[in-house]
Amino acid sequence: MRRMLIRKITIGCCLVAAGFALDGWFQGGLVVREAQARIGRPLTPVSVAGVARRTTRRCIRRSTIYLATLPTGCSTIVIEGTTLSQCGGTYYQKEGPQYVVVYVD
Repeated sequence: MRRMLIRKITIGCCLVAAGFALDGWFQGGLVVREAQARIGRPLTPVSVAGVARRTTRRCIRRSTIYLATLPTGCSTIVIEGTTLSQCGGTYYQKEGPQYVVVYVD
């Protein structure tokens, strides 16, 4: 039993040493020198999964701040299919006769 364990450890050490020694010649070496991003893999910027991940993180959160009228100089914009009014850096959403302050993340 003990000889078998020593033999396995010895073979493992030899394989790791061979991987280090042959890294320049052997394409699939045991040591990876640089990270490689594959386009089309999940969580890469160009993949469908990456696009879906980024778009689902954008959300509109409502606050408890209500206004009867909007400030002057507001423009109407559409974010994620929701019509909002933008006044400076603040966004408002119409709810009945009043407006609620929303945060766009």
